[in-house]
Amino acid sequence: MFNFFVKLALAPVLLVQGRRVKRETPRLPEATGCRLGTIAATSNDSKHTKSLRILICGDSAAAGVGVENQQQALAGCLERELQTRFPQYDIHWTLWATNGDTSAVALIKLHLRQTQEFDLVITSLGVNDVTRGLADYRFFRQQQALVRLFREKYSARQILLTAVPPMRHFPALPQPLRWYLGRQAERLNAQLQRVAQLDSMVEVVDVNFPLQADVIASDGFHPGPVGYQLWAKAVADRVRQ
Repeated sequence: MFNFFVKLALAPVLLVQGRRVKRETPRLPEATGCRLGTIAATSNDSKHTKSLRILICGDSAAAGVGVENQQQALAGCLERELQTRFPQYDIHWTLWATNGDTSAVALIKLHLRQTQEFDLVITSLGVNDVTRGLADYRFFRQQQALVRLFREKYSARQILLTAVPPMRHFPALPQPLRWYLGRQAERLNAQLQRVAQLDSMVEVVDVNFPLQADVIASDGFHPGPVGYQLWAKAVADRVRQ
């Protein structure tokens, strides 16, 4: 109820600021390059080589907006990080991500794709749900549906839900829009934690992005090269062998 009255009171200001941010913020392209790849195990013990099949799914951050190519984005950074930590594994990764996708859109796309099997799924969803004002309970249900689909259709053994970034610190957002969206991001993150509590193979990955050069991209919204490296390390720390 409090959230409703705050939104009502600030609506004129939020609307004007939102339009201005959308108009003035540079629209960066998705990272170029292949969206699937394989890297061979580096261990000398070929008899014990295993496979790790990874799906990265989500929005513009997952798609690598903020850097030039996928090797600088989450997919490439994670590939290198896991190769170092798990040299006995052949790593196969796939990227399904599009700038602007919400949880609902991602869910529809996953239903339409052909069935595949993945050991590990990493998601990046929520920022677009925040900016569209998605209700908490709807976000919770959509994230639950995503987890269920990953488990049942894609045979995922571990699912890592990336937390919605702290939008209250986004330099591209003016006040009070920054405060309001930051508060909404925190509310959705609470729902992600609820989803994770219902399944022992689901975890929330919260990445601490310092607001400095190379960590945040020039648009003030997306990770930069260092930001993607930090994200990949945070994900790799949670991967279960």
